Amino acid sequence: MRKLGLSFIVICMAMVMITGCHETKQTAPEVDSDSVAQEELVMETDSTVYGTCGEATAMHTLQLITDVGDTLMFTMMVEEDADIQGGLLVGDRMAVIGKNTQEGLVATQVLNLTTLMGKWTSLDKNFEIQEGGVVESSITAESNPWTSWKILNGKLLLNSDTFNINMLGADSLYLENSRGIFAYKRQK
Repeated sequence: MRKLGLSFIVICMAMVMITGCHETKQTAPEVDSDSVAQEELVMETDSTVYGTCGEATAMHTLQLITDVGDTLMFTMMVEEDADIQGGLLVGDRMAVIGKNTQEGLVATQVLNLTTLMGKWTSLDKNFEIQEGGVVESSITAESNPWTSWKILNGKLLLNSDTFNINMLGADSLYLENSRGIFAYKRQK
């Protein structure tokens, strides 16, 4: 009887251990990156480094004086991978996505935030990107005007709309998401 009780306890303990260690693997549903709500993106860690373009910036090198006062030197592989939008002007505010390699920091995406600021217009939108994350719409009858902006991991968030910046120049801005490419002209 005693052996039967001990065997029963051992079997029960083994069952508990097997059941407790069994993992159920669940797969997350696929989500289109453009359909993710802004609230979920805010929780995502921003890999962007923000700062000011320094005087030691040259053809293939970006000196960035970060918002916390560090000076970083990024190599830019213009011919290969770097996506540079808005130009490199000393004193301009920049947003940089980079990677750390054996050779040092390499910029993969550079966005000139000073160039991004200003009034932009298209057939159905007329807005101004301002300092501090504010967007002001000039069309009062617009059904869904943008009121805020930010950069997150190299993408432009306008309210809950997420865009890739395909091109940013002195007088033109091309944004893209799953709904298409949107072209804007700088308003003077």
